[in-house]
Amino acid sequence: MPRLSVNLNKVALIRNSRGANFPDLIRVALDCERYGAEGITIHPRPDQRHAKYADVEALKEVVTTELNIEGYPTEKFLKVVLEARPDQVTLVPDEPGQLTSDHGWDTVGRATELSRIIGRLKNAGIRTSIFVDPSEEILDGALAVGTDRIEFYTGPYAHQYAIDRAAAVAPFAIASSHAAALGLGINAGHDLNLDNLAFFSEKLPDLQEVSIGHALVVDALYYGLENTIQLYLNRLSR
Repeated sequence: MPRLSVNLNKVALIRNSRGANFPDLIRVALDCERYGAEGITIHPRPDQRHAKYADVEALKEVVTTELNIEGYPTEKFLKVVLEARPDQVTLVPDEPGQLTSDHGWDTVGRATELSRIIGRLKNAGIRTSIFVDPSEEILDGALAVGTDRIEFYTGPYAHQYAIDRAAAVAPFAIASSHAAALGLGINAGHDLNLDNLAFFSEKLPDLQEVSIGHALVVDALYYGLENTIQLYLNRLSR
């Protein structure tokens, strides 16, 4: 069964909107774990509009499952994660100021840069994952730059799911088999929700982890946080 890592960016966004520590991100993270979450994710961006760099160390001190920090590898970001040493760092190719993730790394064209950054993270004992599109060439490049895992950018799957779910998942299923054959760990995230998650998980038997934030927090407005986490875990059970 893939692990469910809850992304708390939207919780941090609500906190920041009033300039006070409410809701308390640390308390929410601990509650998510208590309700069954198997990991906590945040993605601090350079403008710190939701998760902040200070949240990384604060969460590192309390998270007992797995802490996954996503981000574009600026020197500031790397300094923060190298000091905190979370369980996993997921590198995303979002340029500063980008609203949200919308593509994976060019692991071939940016191989030298990625190899250098991943080497620094792995030397610090941090498991490294990189955001990718479902392409065998890109996956071969991911292996070459030394990453431990890849995280599939699943936006295209989510957008096509309602039209033709078999066609939507096909490139990810093929790419997942290729990644597994290469020995890469497999994560996934972006726009996965209660409607499309079970089918995706079923078709990718090598999937190890999903990171879900926006949809899960929206669902929690209706179902409550504890019930929502259980609903997502149910979708991941095979």
